[in-house]
Amino acid sequence: MTVGSADHRTIGEISPALLEDWLRERYFTLPVDISSSGVETYSLGHLRELLGIPQRALDEIAFRDSPSVGARELREVIARRFGGRPDSVMVTHGSTEALFLVLAAIVRPGDEIVVLHPVYHSLHSIAEVLGARLKVWRLDPADGFAPDLDRLRDLLTDRTRAVLVNFPHNPTGATLTPAGYAEFLDLIAARDCHLLWDGAFSELVYDGDPLPDPRAFLERAISVGTLSKAYGLPGLRVGWCLAPPDLLRAMVRVRDYVSISTSPLAEFLATAVLSNGDRIVAERLGQARRNREILRGWAARNREVIDLTVPPGGVCAFPAIRGVTDAHEICQALEALGVLVVPGLCFGHPDRMRVGFGGPTGVLSAGLATISQVIREEGR
Repeated sequence: MTVGSADHRTIGEISPALLEDWLRERYFTLPVDISSSGVETYSLGHLRELLGIPQRALDEIAFRDSPSVGARELREVIARRFGGRPDSVMVTHGSTEALFLVLAAIVRPGDEIVVLHPVYHSLHSIAEVLGARLKVWRLDPADGFAPDLDRLRDLLTDRTRAVLVNFPHNPTGATLTPAGYAEFLDLIAARDCHLLWDGAFSELVYDGDPLPDPRAFLERAISVGTLSKAYGLPGLRVGWCLAPPDLLRAMVRVRDYVSISTSPLAEFLATAVLSNGDRIVAERLGQARRNREILRGWAARNREVIDLTVPPGGVCAFPAIRGVTDAHEICQALEALGVLVVPGLCFGHPDRMRVGFGGPTGVLSAGLATISQVIREEGR
């Protein structure tokens, strides 16, 4: 499917971010939050204890500007952890800024861009407002949202400028198998196009190892990452992009008009975190693994009203409510009881809701119990 370009719109007329609109106030007011796509957040005190950061080290940070592509030490740590060279790394304000800067640098009006559906809004709306013609790679709920490479193959042409993907996927947690990943890379390699790989959830997998960064295999691959999801540090607003140096230079030209640089305090903490990345991720991944089993049991006990493929990756699930065409009223009823989930309408599937299972176990159990209660009451 091809969606028409938006080449007569300004960047200020970008499509509303429905997910952010839903969360904007509720995220800060509802006590039982099972809406998130990230793990339980760390506090600064917990981080300092885990990583042995002395107070003096924080006190000595000078609040001068950082280099346009980020502090050298942090770029070296990112390169060691994810592969590549420091001169191929740019530090950004979360992966959201990385996605914006990449797309602003590569998308031209009329370009064919392959995007997923459903998908996080940054992975389609930015390219659309820049004038791209979107070709939609649909993940089918009948297949548990598993990516169908034959569908992708049918979308790729000699005019394809870029393929934008997010695996493990938000909101479903679907991902590629190792064999599927190899086939996927071969499909991209056969075309003279960019691959934009959103690896925000790449380290949140439960069966086997994370997929390797595509930059190891494709020269024109661009990958982005963040501390917001697997690392439990969304408020630190640190992300990164691994890309060819010439593309990073184009991204810097755009950044000069947007954010200039990142914070030296955030970069210091990010360097400490990524230098001990396995330790930081392991603690929260273990919790998410246990929570996924709670989610699995809940879905099994409620299978007559809940249709759920247990996600192989990430920390959010995308269940459908059987017999319901629009779950928005259920989400509102949950809100009235203090429980926050995300209506599936925010991802183009109104019969579903996004449920996050990466947070505190007690909060998850309470939220799931309330969902069951509300759905059964609504069905009376």
